[in-house]
Amino acid sequence: MAEKLDLGRAWNEATALIAANKDVVLIVAGVFFFLPNVISTLLLPSQEAMVMQMEAMGANPDPEDMMAMIGDYFAQSWWIYLVFGLIQAAGVLGLLALLTDKARPTVGEALGFGVKALVPYLVAQILLGMALVLIPVLLIALGAAVNEGVGVLLGMIGLVVAVYVWIKFSLLSPVIAIEKTMNPVKALGRSWQLTKGNSFRLLAFYILLILAAGILSAIASMLLSLFAVLGDEIGLFAMAIGGGLVSLAFTTIMLAVLASVHRQLSGGVEGGVGQTFD
Repeated sequence: MAEKLDLGRAWNEATALIAANKDVVLIVAGVFFFLPNVISTLLLPSQEAMVMQMEAMGANPDPEDMMAMIGDYFAQSWWIYLVFGLIQAAGVLGLLALLTDKARPTVGEALGFGVKALVPYLVAQILLGMALVLIPVLLIALGAAVNEGVGVLLGMIGLVVAVYVWIKFSLLSPVIAIEKTMNPVKALGRSWQLTKGNSFRLLAFYILLILAAGILSAIASMLLSLFAVLGDEIGLFAMAIGGGLVSLAFTTIMLAVLASVHRQLSGGVEGGVGQTFD
């Protein structure tokens, strides 16, 4: 019988894990999550211009014009998303290894592992992304072959199924980083196995974390937007710094939560934080 996830224990161990390793966490998260977020925000083409273009199209914009506008935006910025996405992916794997490996690797060794594990991690993420897209698309297509109403209904069902699949594979990064599973298919299968019987608990946990992050991000954006009165450049820089801090905090907490959840569901030894993570 699958072990039931204790959400309180998972949260307590996650926060204790961060506190016990705050120095290295701050360094790694700063380099791999804060700086990429700040730099990419400053480098990306202005999204405000795109919003203004969309508003200029009116209430019923031409779909082709909208797709062309979005295509132009990503044609200018795809490489930024790619480069910083790879950097952050390596940081995710490296930080998980740094926090959980009992061999106590150095920061360099942990990040070296993150780079080594990057290819299987990306392959697994691509497979997962394909599944998340294809499930609702196929159901919508099947429903649309009958009539529009059935297509909408099956599309909604497809979205629910896609969320369920995402939950089942949410432990992919800990499986690769902690268990050192380098086969993408096996890593996905292992995540599915670990989450058995706890999908709804995990969904509730993730929703709470995302809501909390969303609220804090909204508050930070409101406060930082005040810097815009000092000039557009200062306002953009302030928003970049704020976004970087939110990204650093949320990603670090989420990774610690995933590490704690993985340990609990993989049959970790009971005990205090010192026993669990030292």
